[in-house]
Amino acid sequence: MKKRMTLVAVMLLVISLVGLFAAGSAEQKTAKTEIQFWTWRPEDVDFYNSVIADFEKANPDIKVVQNAIRNTEYNTVLAASLSGGSGPDIFQTRAYGGLLTFSDSGYLENIEKWYPAVTNFPEAALGGAKDSKGNIWGVPVIGQTQLVYYNKAMYDAYGLKVPATWNEFLNNCKVLKNKGVTPIANGSKEGWIVETMLGSVGATFYGGNDFFNEVVAGKTTFEDPRFIRAIEKLGELKPYLPPMYTGVAYTDMQAAFFNEMAGHFLGGSYEASYFKSQNPDLDFDIFAMPGEKATDPRYVSVYADMNWSLNAASTKKEAAAKFLAFLASTEVANRFIKDLGNVAWAPGADASSSPFIQKVLELQKTSTPYIFLVGFRYQQPTGSALFQSAGQGFFAGELSAAEVASNVQRGIATYYEPFQK
Repeated sequence: MKKRMTLVAVMLLVISLVGLFAAGSAEQKTAKTEIQFWTWRPEDVDFYNSVIADFEKANPDIKVVQNAIRNTEYNTVLAASLSGGSGPDIFQTRAYGGLLTFSDSGYLENIEKWYPAVTNFPEAALGGAKDSKGNIWGVPVIGQTQLVYYNKAMYDAYGLKVPATWNEFLNNCKVLKNKGVTPIANGSKEGWIVETMLGSVGATFYGGNDFFNEVVAGKTTFEDPRFIRAIEKLGELKPYLPPMYTGVAYTDMQAAFFNEMAGHFLGGSYEASYFKSQNPDLDFDIFAMPGEKATDPRYVSVYADMNWSLNAASTKKEAAAKFLAFLASTEVANRFIKDLGNVAWAPGADASSSPFIQKVLELQKTSTPYIFLVGFRYQQPTGSALFQSAGQGFFAGELSAAEVASNVQRGIATYYEPFQK
């Protein structure tokens, strides 16, 4: 009897151990590495959810948790999190000086170590991800182009043509105004919009790359007559902006254009997908702002918009690097083009799915760097901050074009060595 009871006890112990082992094995099979992924694009949550779903399907041992933070709050929240030694594993970073704010603080991993293929990206894209020593702190994602949107239906209704000269553009604006339509949606309530207007209009008049290269090298200054002339051209648009345009905010501008209350919108290529999402029937197209003569080069301003970066404090770098590589893939780049209407930097990206992006790429053949973002947003006060503030004063009638240029020049010269010689 005792032998039988002992045998039963041993069998129960074996069964228990087998069960525990099986449970442990099942737990090991289902264990996942969870990584945090942050963006400043709440409007793109569904897009990233679909990207994450595909990645997790191919990598069942990794779970990606997305956190989309408001654009205006993102840098503050991210900086606070990273400075506390935590933060996301993979996250969006700004380009140029906005990126270096975090790399200089030691918060970012050198991307070449984790994704060597980053060196295959276009040099124009890598310019927004590098520091002065050539270290690459992020994988470039998309590029943006500052241009002019116009309502094709209005152009057809009023017999207008895409302008070949500046005066033709102003004449189109006059016709729209006479028809009771706001010619240009833009306002100046927010300083960054004033800078985008310069990007859409000014480059054609200050001479694009010639002026950019000279001013960056310190061979000329922002008080150059070419730059002052570009600001004066912005002033010629004042009669065609909305009533009380100094109080018109960005969201008001967008609504005026996609609700077909305005004929033009001066802004970035990033607007297109939003316009379509708000009004699928909106019939619009784009052009580069023409110069005084039809033969003048028509420049669009181009810049690298954002990067994917890896947290130096992450304890899950291997898993994070896998997701980073997927985000940087041609597959995801093609989705950026098709689903979000953005120019994607990844080598091999195919724009054939988007006639809009094909048009943007065509306009980019005559392009110049977005001047303050690319060249003068590394130290304080940034060129962007200086121009935005002075530009608002200009549109409010408080400053002349020459005074705007002088304010910008004096501010940058406080730290920029080529201006101090």
